[in-house]
Amino acid sequence: MTRIFHISDIHFGLEDPRALAWLVDCVAQERPDAVAITGDLTMRARHREFAAACQWIRALDVPVTVEVGNHDLPYFNPIERFFDPYRRFRAIEHVLERPLNLPGVAIVPLKTTARAQWRFNWSKGHVGNHALADCLARIDALPAGTRAIVACHHPLVEAGTRGKALTRNGNKALAELARRQVMAVLSGHVHDAFDLIRPTPHGPVRMIGAGTLSLRTRSTPPSFNDLVLRNGDIEVTVRNLEAVPTPAMQIEDVPENALPPREPGEPVAPIAAIPPVDPPVH
Repeated sequence: MTRIFHISDIHFGLEDPRALAWLVDCVAQERPDAVAITGDLTMRARHREFAAACQWIRALDVPVTVEVGNHDLPYFNPIERFFDPYRRFRAIEHVLERPLNLPGVAIVPLKTTARAQWRFNWSKGHVGNHALADCLARIDALPAGTRAIVACHHPLVEAGTRGKALTRNGNKALAELARRQVMAVLSGHVHDAFDLIRPTPHGPVRMIGAGTLSLRTRSTPPSFNDLVLRNGDIEVTVRNLEAVPTPAMQIEDVPENALPPREPGEPVAPIAAIPPVDPPVH
């Protein structure tokens, strides 16, 4: 049995201290084999936010791999964004986009962030050819009998029109991962958990999304995914401080814009919980 804690969208700067302390306690007491963090460590990629995030991650004391989220690229320093976008990660660069080899399974990174895109909304995902080739090469190099789990920030779906696609080249990436019988693709970004099967021309791919451990909750309370791998399968439990059962925590589809509300009448976080310094407020 292999156990992975899958967390995402911590958003230091708007982090939930109670949720983070709870997660640290779970790690210390239960000692998972690894923690996979699928991006958005910070709110606005400020130095103080990275300092807090890096200190928190270093204290986990288990194997960790960290993906880069769209909120982790510099917002206010365009020179740094284009020429040295990961400079603020250097305190934890040894775990950044780090492949992890666990018993019978490997966590393989796939970059879905971009310094710039040919569209106005740079917060959405983009799978570049080089990033996909690197991910596939790592999977192909795994020892015989080792299955792969891919970790990225954005869900690999292209909902909406080409101009509004959630993740460009997401369908292409999923099809290539299906060829290699990847166990699952872990992601975050939408702040609600999900566990979906996506069809591709080469077979289905399982997509598992983690919620948030920040104050930027959407339709569900702060949570993380507890993944147990045994007998070639992944069991997912969405753990949260409100004791909401896993099926009620998981959304049925990935929303196109990842912003609440998805449908009229659906519950969302109270606006008072989102400070005015976090634009836009929905």
